[in-house]
Amino acid sequence: MRSQHHVLRGSPSGTQRSLLSLHFGPAHSGRQALLQCALHADEIPPLLVGYHLRQRLASLEAAGQLKHEVVLVPAANPIGLAQHLWGRHQGRFEINSGHNFNRHYPDLAAAAAERVQGRLSDDARTNTRLLRAAMHAALAACTVETELQSLRQTLLDLTIDADIVLDLHCDNQAVMHLYTTPHHPEVTRDLGRCLQAPLALIAEESGDFPFDESCSMVWSKLQALLPGHPVDLACFAATVEHRGEADVSHALAAQDADGLLRFLARQGFIQGDVGSTEPFDCSLRPLAGSLPLNAPHAGVLVYHVEPGAEVKAGQAMVEVIDPIGGESTLLRSPVDGLFYAREQQRWAQAGQKLARVAGFEAKRTGKLLSA
Repeated sequence: MRSQHHVLRGSPSGTQRSLLSLHFGPAHSGRQALLQCALHADEIPPLLVGYHLRQRLASLEAAGQLKHEVVLVPAANPIGLAQHLWGRHQGRFEINSGHNFNRHYPDLAAAAAERVQGRLSDDARTNTRLLRAAMHAALAACTVETELQSLRQTLLDLTIDADIVLDLHCDNQAVMHLYTTPHHPEVTRDLGRCLQAPLALIAEESGDFPFDESCSMVWSKLQALLPGHPVDLACFAATVEHRGEADVSHALAAQDADGLLRFLARQGFIQGDVGSTEPFDCSLRPLAGSLPLNAPHAGVLVYHVEPGAEVKAGQAMVEVIDPIGGESTLLRSPVDGLFYAREQQRWAQAGQKLARVAGFEAKRTGKLLSA
């Protein structure tokens, strides 16, 4: 194992933070996978998954079973890890700016395409190497004025050479599920099968350029910008939602680490026995078909259905009970679909998203992710 500390710039207080990356396996084998944990720093389940991955990858490396480099970022957000307000951890938004840590990553496609003009060939693999070098250079040329910009730049730079990028998160209260693009459906199904995730939410662009899309969608944009030369879709990237915030146990974390390693083995990164993959159906559904149930008024939440259930349009889902006015409103599923996530807190404000149901047809347009 090789460890690297990446110093973040632009601290508003004059102090310095660093980001740790752990590198396992041969460094120059021609392929790389990267897994990062808890970009939203208050999402704890992936931090424990990373702890188990670290030990398992070290053992696999010692046994000579790693065919290609695997990079693990065990805590992807040192800024968010340090943010506490009134005794509560605040790791989704940077307190200084209010920005979501998982939005607004640099789009390097146009700058990289400009840098390789006149240098590309008819060989896609050679073009991939040239384009990756161009993206590193374009990213290094980006202006960094804040610590958040430095974090984004550092994390993205670590992924440019990766063929597989998995961004490990969790939801509020949910079943295991994935977010990714439509370009690698079989790889998506394989990841879902290995993790026993019943759902993958698919979108070409979800809005505001989240981390995983900055890694994968740059390649389809390069294809459009460079039509005269072969350009591979050289990176599969996905966000993995490790259930809900309170699903923190060694049993679940070990199960998920094993699933991630089985996936890497099936993708050619690990040789030897890392366990078998049981048959499991991961349903690929449009992110635009994921519909929320919103609270019409403030109140106590009483759920009638548990996450993981397939529900029918019109089925009773959750009551919102106003204890002062005595009003009770029953919310019903807007579509047939999988009830995959809900609010963990049992008091809701008016307009708050309470639950999400993944249908089979695209119903929404515009920005598809929450703040």
